[in-house]
Amino acid sequence: MNMGIIVQKFGGSSVENTEKLFNICKHITKEYDAGKQVIVVVSAQRKNNR
Repeated sequence: MNMGIIVQKFGGSSVENTEKLFNICKHITKEYDAGKQVIVVVSAQRKNNR
């Protein structure tokens, strides 16, 4: 069986809050559940001046 390898990088505004982090987790889980090997790279959050 040939499992695809998916490399996903997230950073900046895509990791700026909890809701967006949960969305990323759902996306990663979907690929994993489809039988793919998933490599995830997370870089720095966007600067938040709130």
